[in-house]
Amino acid sequence: MSDPAALAALLGQTTFFGQLAPADLLTCAEQFREQRFEQGQMLFARGDVGDRLLIVAKGRIRLAVMAEDGRELSVRHAVRGELLGEIALLDGGARSADAVALTPCVVHGLLRAPFDRLLMRFPSIAPGVIGLLCQRLRQTTEQLEGIALHSIEVRLARFLLVQLAGRKAEPGKRVPLDITFSQSELAQLIGASRPKVNAALGALETMGALRRTSDRLFCDPEILADFAGVPHG
Repeated sequence: MSDPAALAALLGQTTFFGQLAPADLLTCAEQFREQRFEQGQMLFARGDVGDRLLIVAKGRIRLAVMAEDGRELSVRHAVRGELLGEIALLDGGARSADAVALTPCVVHGLLRAPFDRLLMRFPSIAPGVIGLLCQRLRQTTEQLEGIALHSIEVRLARFLLVQLAGRKAEPGKRVPLDITFSQSELAQLIGASRPKVNAALGALETMGALRRTSDRLFCDPEILADFAGVPHG
């Protein structure tokens, strides 16, 4: 582990560990071990024994499930500051999804035994654990709702609003958004095909919700929110 203080600061931004004092965060950080993965490398596979919690320090990781016929659905992407592998860590069961590095990645792993000791030493971790699990359940419910009940255009608009993370546009301007993964990957995230996502982008562009360039989207959050039927301030 190259910089325990930097990792402690990263842990402090998570729901899991965010209620701990700085000194306690440093104690937790010292129990993590750094791992590096190349683009395309698998961190773990669905069905593997879940023996550790991971926090992403650098890169982008895809969590996905694959059907027997080869079809694949991206559950979510994990980026810097996000945790993955928490479910199998907590219940001792198998991994529920594949995790593959979409870019070169640096992660820090915490084995189950040290985690259990930290949980006993710092009981305030427990509310963070519950909070993260509730967050995951809400995200899953929203994803299922989107696929079952909403058009591709609405699902795409909602996805873009999440990526914008509350950023507002200045009067007469749009908010730039870098999409650092392929349109095929975007299609998997919202449960659609690549051609349909391309058509949905075109529809949103026609209504003025976004403008496309080769590597960026310029989004109007208010138009996206109105179209997607979600509140905006």
